[in-house]
Amino acid sequence: MTIENAQLSVDEWIKTVGVRYFNELTNLGILMEEVGELSRLMVRTYGEQSFKASDKDRDLGDEMADVLWVLLCLANQTGVNLTEALQKNFEKKNIRDIDRHKNNEKLL
Repeated sequence: MTIENAQLSVDEWIKTVGVRYFNELTNLGILMEEVGELSRLMVRTYGEQSFKASDKDRDLGDEMADVLWVLLCLANQTGVNLTEALQKNFEKKNIRDIDRHKNNEKLL
């Protein structure tokens, strides 16, 4: 699935199953919640925190997909074409960071 297809699929799902989009600020809050859930799982899986019983059945891919879902919703609501935005972001990074990371002693 392409990013464009994902945006269209989310839009179709929202309009048929989800009834309508939550407003943009509500979705921003939901995005922060989903990032928090992803963070919680990451720090327990890769960091030093131990798992709680409620964390053990969580799936990392599912948590990432939840974040992506809400981001796609926000893109749809605000008229952002994420395919174009990501392409422009690559161009920006390729110009701005062409030597930045190669010269970073912390990464060598």
